[in-house]
Amino acid sequence: MGSADSKLNFRKAVIQLTTKTQPVEATDDAFWDQFWADTATSVQDVFALVPAAEIRAVREESPSNLATLCYKAVEKLVQGAESGCHSEKERQIVLNCSRLLTRVLPYIFEDPDWRGFFWSTVPGAGRGGQGEDDDENARPLAESLLLAIADLLFCPDFTVQSHRRSTVDSAEDIHSLDSCEYIWEAGVGFAHSPQPSYIHDMNRMELLKLLLTCFSEAMYLPPAPDSGNTNPWVQFFCSAENRHALPLFTSLLNTVCAYDPVGYGIPYNHLIFSDYREPLVEEAAQVLIVTLDHDSATSTSPTVDGTTTGTAMDDADPPGPENLFVNYLSRIHREEDFQFILKGIARLLSNPLVQTYLPNSTKKIQFHQELLVLFWKLCDFNKKFLFFVLKSSDVLDILVPILYFLNDARADQSRVGLMHIGVFILLLLSGERNFGVRLNKPYSVRVPMDIPVFTGTHADLLIVVFHKIITSGHQRLQPLFDCLLTIVVNVSPYLKSLSMVAANKLLHLLEAFSTTWFLFSAAQNHHLVFFLLEVFNNIIQYQFDGNSNLVYAIIRKRSVFHQLANLPTDLPAIHKALQRRRRAPEPLSRTGSQEGASMEGSRPAAPAEPGTLKTSLVATPGIDKLTEKSQVSEDGTLRSLESAPQQNSAEGSPAVESHSFSGTRSPARCGGSSGDCPTHQPVGSGTRRRSGSSPGSQSCRCKPS
Repeated sequence: MGSADSKLNFRKAVIQLTTKTQPVEATDDAFWDQFWADTATSVQDVFALVPAAEIRAVREESPSNLATLCYKAVEKLVQGAESGCHSEKERQIVLNCSRLLTRVLPYIFEDPDWRGFFWSTVPGAGRGGQGEDDDENARPLAESLLLAIADLLFCPDFTVQSHRRSTVDSAEDIHSLDSCEYIWEAGVGFAHSPQPSYIHDMNRMELLKLLLTCFSEAMYLPPAPDSGNTNPWVQFFCSAENRHALPLFTSLLNTVCAYDPVGYGIPYNHLIFSDYREPLVEEAAQVLIVTLDHDSATSTSPTVDGTTTGTAMDDADPPGPENLFVNYLSRIHREEDFQFILKGIARLLSNPLVQTYLPNSTKKIQFHQELLVLFWKLCDFNKKFLFFVLKSSDVLDILVPILYFLNDARADQSRVGLMHIGVFILLLLSGERNFGVRLNKPYSVRVPMDIPVFTGTHADLLIVVFHKIITSGHQRLQPLFDCLLTIVVNVSPYLKSLSMVAANKLLHLLEAFSTTWFLFSAAQNHHLVFFLLEVFNNIIQYQFDGNSNLVYAIIRKRSVFHQLANLPTDLPAIHKALQRRRRAPEPLSRTGSQEGASMEGSRPAAPAEPGTLKTSLVATPGIDKLTEKSQVSEDGTLRSLESAPQQNSAEGSPAVESHSFSGTRSPARCGGSSGDCPTHQPVGSGTRRRSGSSPGSQSCRCKPS
């Protein structure tokens, strides 16, 4: 009954605010206290009882009342931070003001005339704790709000566990409190694990929601031609003005990485007990990502391919205001901290992949996209962490979930951002040798993906998933084809043994990309063929011994290389090829294909959105299409094997068979030494050498004359 009366009184106060045409004085505490002093509303109630239309009406018709409401709410938060929120009434006022500001702030940001309101000076808010009305000492409302939130996030008995047993602390103790002793979770830089508290976690989540709302001003700004505009809210919060920057960064990072959604592994425990920790972890991850959104143009951060003109660990400070969150992240260096971060992120990323005998018995988290962005930030700003990931076999615990999410999101246009961040992470990792070497580990853990069953390594999984993305993804993924094939090129010198399934996928991509209509339909399409040819060259040159499946697939589909070598270059032939594509031939049937009913998991693929699967490649041919029905004769023409007489074993053997492609010579590996062939050139220092090859036997690559 009391809750209903509280909501009714709050609703009456909102109606009074919207109907008053005259400005309400800021000194009228009896009116303003109706919004936070005598109410016990939840955040859902605030959003329901304060409609968007009424907020916009107050903003347009009574702007002074809206300004006073924001000012009074911030004032209550500042008072609560200074007093330490010792009483239950003070804590309720702080929570109500936080929820009200979370509701109102987006409507402040969406109006260009109001965006500067929170950065205007407020009389009496001195910078150094002074109360002068001078403009020099006056602090903007936004700064007062951010500092109050930071203080409240480390308020004993409100958001952290108090270390003192006394019931009353003086205000001086609150200001002199060392917040590094109140870090929320054990992990990086903090060994003590505080006692978990449902009330503290809920209060932290309310304040983090308000903080995230403050940071969201950039969402309402029009796109600017120069990307150097920094978010003033983030810039101030991550500056030295915030004395809680270090413990807050550590608390957010440790809260995310220490979270275990499975817990003790009791089946269906998430259906019996509500997990109050997951919303806090999700909010912490989002706030951490926003605070780490540092403009790389003003710093020396690594590029996407792993090359740097400097690192974030350099001694020289980057020009412009320093982001302390980025600074702290870049200075993490202990291996136990790296292990804690990597294990935590890998555990959370692998959570949706967990399979048990009891369906839906384990809790599945939904913030994997935030985890991928956070992992990208960690690798971007801390190169030591990147090298630790690459030298550890745990990198495969990151690879498999990323491939799972990429395959799952390939047909959903709303998740194209997830596709980009996943591909960019793999592109960054593939630039290092250790990543390619780790891919040779056998793939034994079966993940529920709609891909063909194969027995092989993690490299086979990567190639099969990439093939699935290219051939059955939506059209907006076509700009990522270059990145996908670049990843395969980067790891190709280290792939010791590809399975037959992966080899056929690579040959099918070459067959699709080398068709005349695809090559001539865009000026950059030939790059995809170059990437695949480089993959074949690298594997044959550096890992020839164990890749018999790929060599056999290349020999079996040699007609593709023959057609590519005899590609028409005259204008009428090009025009004819493009006209043939415009007739829209029917795609090849998948009946009898290797991708029949056998899939890696029992879970079917998610249904695609209407109109999303308009792929630009033909379907994979059936097994009968892959069987050799013809061979290339020595004069460069195709000849059917069914009608041709049987040849002796020497002529029909692929090992001794050689063909001249109409006078065109393509780069190939030759079996002679450098003295036998005038065009033979040894592999120089610029080419990566296969590990384990003897220095005496120098491999060579023929150069076209």
